[in-house]
Amino acid sequence: MATQTNRFIQSIEDKLPRHDSVEAAAAEVRAELSGLGIAIEGPLKEELEAAIEAVNARLGPIEVLRRNSIIKPREQWYSGPSPTDLHWPSVRGYLKNSKGWDEETVQSIDDSSTEVVSLLANPRNAQFRCRGLVVGYVQSGKTANMTAVIAKAVDEGYNLIVLLAGVTNKLRAQTQIRIEADVVKRHRHQWQLYTEEELDGDFTAPANKGFTMPRPGTAQLAVMKKETNRLEAFLGTISKTPNAVLSKLRVLLIDDECDQASLNSAAREYDMTRINEQIRKIITALPAVSYVGYTATPFANVFVDPFPANKDVLDDLYPEDFITALPRPQDYFGAREVFGDEPDDAGADGEAGRNMIRVIKDDLDLYRPARPQDRESFEPVMGPDLRDAILWFLVTCAVRRKRGQDDKHMTMLVHTSANIIPHQRTASLISKWIESHGEDLRKGVGPSHGRLLELVHRETGAVPTNTAFPEGAELIALIADSLDALEIVVENSATDINERLDYSDPPKTYIVVGGSVLARGLTLEGLSVSFFLRTSRQYDTLLQMGRWFGYRHGYDDLPRLWTTADLASSFRALAQVEDEVRDEIAVYRAREATPLDFAVRVRSIPGMAITAATKMRHAYRTSISFDGRHIQTIRFDHQDLESLTGNWKAGAQLLTEAASCRDGNTLLFRGVSFSSVRRFLRDYRICDAHMDLKEDMLLGYLDAAEKKLTKWNVAVVTASDGVASERPLGPLCHVPTVRRARLANTGTDYADIKALMSKRDILIDAEDRSVEPHEKWDVLKARRPSLPLLLLYPINKVSAPSRPSTTREALDAAADVLGFGIVFPGVKDRSGNYFAVQLDAVSQDEIELEEATGAEAAL
Repeated sequence: MATQTNRFIQSIEDKLPRHDSVEAAAAEVRAELSGLGIAIEGPLKEELEAAIEAVNARLGPIEVLRRNSIIKPREQWYSGPSPTDLHWPSVRGYLKNSKGWDEETVQSIDDSSTEVVSLLANPRNAQFRCRGLVVGYVQSGKTANMTAVIAKAVDEGYNLIVLLAGVTNKLRAQTQIRIEADVVKRHRHQWQLYTEEELDGDFTAPANKGFTMPRPGTAQLAVMKKETNRLEAFLGTISKTPNAVLSKLRVLLIDDECDQASLNSAAREYDMTRINEQIRKIITALPAVSYVGYTATPFANVFVDPFPANKDVLDDLYPEDFITALPRPQDYFGAREVFGDEPDDAGADGEAGRNMIRVIKDDLDLYRPARPQDRESFEPVMGPDLRDAILWFLVTCAVRRKRGQDDKHMTMLVHTSANIIPHQRTASLISKWIESHGEDLRKGVGPSHGRLLELVHRETGAVPTNTAFPEGAELIALIADSLDALEIVVENSATDINERLDYSDPPKTYIVVGGSVLARGLTLEGLSVSFFLRTSRQYDTLLQMGRWFGYRHGYDDLPRLWTTADLASSFRALAQVEDEVRDEIAVYRAREATPLDFAVRVRSIPGMAITAATKMRHAYRTSISFDGRHIQTIRFDHQDLESLTGNWKAGAQLLTEAASCRDGNTLLFRGVSFSSVRRFLRDYRICDAHMDLKEDMLLGYLDAAEKKLTKWNVAVVTASDGVASERPLGPLCHVPTVRRARLANTGTDYADIKALMSKRDILIDAEDRSVEPHEKWDVLKARRPSLPLLLLYPINKVSAPSRPSTTREALDAAADVLGFGIVFPGVKDRSGNYFAVQLDAVSQDEIELEEATGAEAAL
């Protein structure tokens, strides 16, 4: 679109709030230009007409498809922003012109926020109570969606906006600053603020004790910490507000990180935590309120009891009106970039994501107390891995400066412990190391500079980049600039207010050492390096710690994460679990289920809890259904000769029993008995490191579903050029093996190949076996026969990568490996009203660690 057309569009949008139509706003633009002696004719007239058409197209009637939501039927009252709106057009222009966001990103926020607003209650009604849940991605810009929702809701008549922003002063203040910058300051005279940007600017009872009568076109705002005293003050203000005023309030209550603190986690069923109770009382006390929770980890929210014992007195926070999943932003840097997609062809080694994870090989006791009781005496020690992480951070700062990003914030995160005491000591350790080695780095001499050059060579070969890195004198000068700008700060509940993170101007270069306040909600601007040891036994807590997800404009080749093999493995598995929750929302949306019908399925990961046990009170362990799903072994005890031999023997026995079912000379066996397949799965030893596939789960499902799984198709997947197996596989004798290289840096106890099955494999017994690029698994499964399919994969014990790789390495097993995959017929079902998992026992030390984290966050 021409530059002048864009200018006309902006001018029309700026003037729209004062006019009844786009044409009237355009007429004012014409008048202004005529007053300047500029004639609107020829090409200029054409560009103005194009601008009018573009604005009309964007603001015209929009059919809300609610394509991302499951909802309780209600009136459709909102179909998108109006040409005469005041707040949203200003926000939209601010995102595009001041923040420099591209049109596609802004349009995505426009679309998704329109969907959320359409799900709220109609503010023209005198009384309503609406409760919903918005599921985003960690560090994905949920706040941008919230600001858009606020702007559009106010344009439609909501006049009191209450935003519950985390449990720390820092996060509350950060949110207040963002809402004011994005929405309020565009039309400051239209807003009355009950809270301020300062760290101590939280809600207090106003001087007149109650809320004021809202004036037409204006709105009131309170950004509050989820803390009992603040909520009680807010509730007290409601109680002292005259009914004549209260009846005019149309309240939008947004609960950011709504799985934290808001939910009832009291130990006994009929008890309530004070924060949960106060939020519920606030909702009950307001005659017209829409409550919307935002979270990237909805595990706890979907386990809230929608029918609490005291529902007639005080509703709980179950999102009974709607659940919606925000679309994944196009330029989002998340689990897909880190861990890779599920490949179409596993035999090609599969995409393993970008090679950005560095497994810490140092003794972890260098960096964190071995036991919680040791934290007061603990003194950290600089090890090679932390040194490398610091050096690489300095390199990323230098590279970004060369790329013209010296006006941007740059951050490294060091998160080694939940305990407060080690944080300052770790920051001091880093400061002393910088002080000792900084001069050599500035001059480009000494062992530290030599190691820095080694890292540049290693890391530039690990992740592809289209931009040349600085070298020689240029690199040394940029490293010096980065050291000059570097600040080392501690961010935890005990940090002095004046020493904390400050991402206001000018741009900052930070190494941040911190605790739980960094593990949820708080945005670390320009994060490129993380040194991360902090762990958790809960899905939601661990996923929220993924601060390295987010947006990395102009430097998405630079981020690196130093962590343990176990943590990297947990994040990889959890990213898949998170996707499955979104898939569940999609399944129920397709069936037009309401949130009260919504029975989200959350898989168990052994050794971990989905969320706090007290939040799981209303979740029941039910039989797992594999209907419509496919499963595969991707982790193997590759050095356990006894296990490998036993699994091969089980496969050989199965094929011997199924010999009469063989389809000619092919590797397909049709109509194999249930008992033979079950015996194989009983005798097969699944690697304990498998987080999502356990023998008892699988056999339990088979036994429950035996009547519909009486006959199976069984096939052996081989490679035409594969090395012959060491041992015979039943009647097939020595078969050509397939190659499956393992992921690099996944530890030594087991081998993780990421993917065993290729999409073409699941059609081995189908008539139509064609596969289009990136065709969905569910589409392919629909072409299959109605029988379950068991696939056996003889894997060569060496299995070196097919080409030089930074993310793959040779399998190097003790013997040839036999893996299996299963494709179950049917469709994904609900499996009961509630679906949960058995919570595994957590050690006392781990309980103390979690409690220490909670205590810190509460300060």
